[in-house]
Amino acid sequence: MSDMSVAPPYTKVHQHAVFPKPNHDEAARYNFLANFNRYMAQELGPGNALAYEKRVLPQFVAEHRREPKNRHEVRKAMNKDPYHRMWSALRRNSMEFRQQNGRAIVLRQHAELAESIHATNTNTPGLELDPSITTPRYQDAVDIHCMPGSYHGEETAGDFSAGANYDSGIFATTAGGIGALSDGAGQGLVDWIKRTRPGWTPRRVLELGTTIGHNIVPLALTFPETEFVAIDTAAPVLRYAHARARALGADNITFIQADAEDLSRWEDGYFDWVQTTMFVHETSRTALPVIMKEGHRVLAEGGLMLHLEQPPYTDMPVYEQFIRDWDSFNNNEPFWSTVHTLNLPGMMQKAGFGHNEVFEDHVKAVVDRKEFAATADGGEQEDHGRAAAWYALGGWKGGVKGGVADIAA
Repeated sequence: MSDMSVAPPYTKVHQHAVFPKPNHDEAARYNFLANFNRYMAQELGPGNALAYEKRVLPQFVAEHRREPKNRHEVRKAMNKDPYHRMWSALRRNSMEFRQQNGRAIVLRQHAELAESIHATNTNTPGLELDPSITTPRYQDAVDIHCMPGSYHGEETAGDFSAGANYDSGIFATTAGGIGALSDGAGQGLVDWIKRTRPGWTPRRVLELGTTIGHNIVPLALTFPETEFVAIDTAAPVLRYAHARARALGADNITFIQADAEDLSRWEDGYFDWVQTTMFVHETSRTALPVIMKEGHRVLAEGGLMLHLEQPPYTDMPVYEQFIRDWDSFNNNEPFWSTVHTLNLPGMMQKAGFGHNEVFEDHVKAVVDRKEFAATADGGEQEDHGRAAAWYALGGWKGGVKGGVADIAA
């Protein structure tokens, strides 16, 4: 076996005031899962490529007299291979195990957490729920990430457990790669904006699909005078997000239950920054253009729209496309496969951005390097979409002002 990096222990996870507290055995399960996920990525994952090169591809060529045309043909052929079937079953089971452990932790202490979260949400402003908001079909068609009830399920009236479960277990899913607060992407955004537009302070920032707010809190703490609005259609995650943000000292975020397809409560040009982080792939082909158009409408002149996602499949070998597609077919991410083939820069332009206003970049997680070595570090095998680095698609409406040159596509 090669030198495999070891995930940090669960004791390094920051347990804020409303964080679900694990007991010894529950933490041990997360430690196992974090390192098991690393083992699958670094040790077992490369075996898929070997199986493809040595068995599946030669068999396909012998049968069809050509190589596979696309990732779908690769998937159908690879799904017959015993090694890939083993790896796929292990990976799926690790996600189900992670969800079971997280739910068990939360439900065991549900009453205590409910009291604390309810007290914060009742006594502290910044949470606006709207029962008239319906769950989009693309959000409730499946239990996303194999999370029972997805983001919207409620065990009791006023429930928060979906958010608490998400916060509890993302450490295991990412093998400890995005930091003690699982906010490596948010910290990466702070680093990116400081380098890209030094000295800029947005007046108002809107985050679409905030979930538990783990990526917007670092920005809110960096810009304490800025007004932040974080929206989601799921009330359970918003209840938890609000209490979590307050526990971490972020008092300048208002969490609102709203649909990103309809931002009509905000006037044109209201926000200086519209942000999504790993949200685009959880929408749909129909919804996404509407979301981008609405985001452009509420964006001020000189403002930034930025989407962090996984990279498009453009110019990517068909095997690489196939292995990155795994979540779409095995981890309840139905739009994952399609979104990576869309012309997202073109969609940004159709939403209203000029060609020279749209840009592509990359953002890498920023974490405490002594305790949390990010999974995107050199020398490690990237887990085909789960590394702590993201493709960034953005647009500066009207170009960048304030002494910063326009960013071209």
